[in-house]
Amino acid sequence: MESIPLLDLAALHAEIRGELHEALLRVTDAGRYVLGEEVTLLEREIADYSGARYAVACASGSDALYLALRAAGVGPGHRVVTSPFTFFATAGAVTRAGATPVFADIDPATFNLDPAAAAEALERHEPVRALIPVHLYGGSADLDPIREVARIRGCAVIEDGAQAIGAEYKGRRVNALGEAGCLSFFPSKNLGALGEGGMVLTNDAGLAETVRLLRVHGSRDKYRHELVGVNSRLDELQAALLRVKLRHLDLWTARRQQNAQLYRQLLGERELPVVLPEPAPYQSRHVFHQFVIRSRERDRLRAYLAEHGVGTEVYYPIPLHLQPCYRDLGYREGELPESERAAREVLALPVHPALRRDQIERVAELIAAFYGRR
Repeated sequence: MESIPLLDLAALHAEIRGELHEALLRVTDAGRYVLGEEVTLLEREIADYSGARYAVACASGSDALYLALRAAGVGPGHRVVTSPFTFFATAGAVTRAGATPVFADIDPATFNLDPAAAAEALERHEPVRALIPVHLYGGSADLDPIREVARIRGCAVIEDGAQAIGAEYKGRRVNALGEAGCLSFFPSKNLGALGEGGMVLTNDAGLAETVRLLRVHGSRDKYRHELVGVNSRLDELQAALLRVKLRHLDLWTARRQQNAQLYRQLLGERELPVVLPEPAPYQSRHVFHQFVIRSRERDRLRAYLAEHGVGTEVYYPIPLHLQPCYRDLGYREGELPESERAAREVLALPVHPALRRDQIERVAELIAAFYGRR
């Protein structure tokens, strides 16, 4: 029985093996390995792709969030409102910056920060210096009401777009619609490196320059440090490989979208007791970093699929407000019910660009069999 992995990078990379090898040789022959021409060109190309004026590469998506917060003036004594239903790095960056995360519940239809809940959190907590909407699973958060409440309260909007390169909100690319947007190039991302990497996007020249300083220990001139920064540099090899993969990103995104549509067709026509993801009207381009269904029998369904060789994952089983390290913030179980319910029900199915139609059909058949509806 053929296994169906959640992600198959080897199959994807096989399609562009020659191009990747050429990029590797180009960097090796050039003899520069950190913050060189490849990084500069990648920054320019991704800025253009995302509709941003500036892009600053760094060592990881986690660092991108941290650097963006620091550059936006977030520090000790401040609070930052964000979603509890996201990868830990979103809140971890807030804590690293010396600030305190404030969690607001999600919209159950999109899994993204609920603008009304975010506005309520702003009312109850002071001083809030920033909001971090997360474009989870490749679909945009509802940015207009979030940006409006941030404008009224004088807060920065830092978009966590780690899973959403190329996604659009009402026809405009995300990650260039707030004060800053943050990308991750972790290998599993839609645009993934063969290692770690990240990037900060912004239309603010001053913020971009501050991020550039912070990523190299706050130094513009050698051995002279204007800020206390960190070492968060992207290496030339990863930049060169990412430039190759960027040329294929739109094709791979189209495949993800086609795979998602086939899942919706095959699972929807069987009328199974699962909730299928459906982009909201404002999510004008959903890039399906993950295809996530909801099931009240999630754990049993996942075990059944695993028995039959299908890889799945739970993104994410413990919402951040209930993580042990944030116990001192005082959140209680039941306080953010939609995030907690999602954590109990979500299940990511394979949706990667190398997935074949027959594999999707088999996954759908297995889910139907689990519910007794072949």
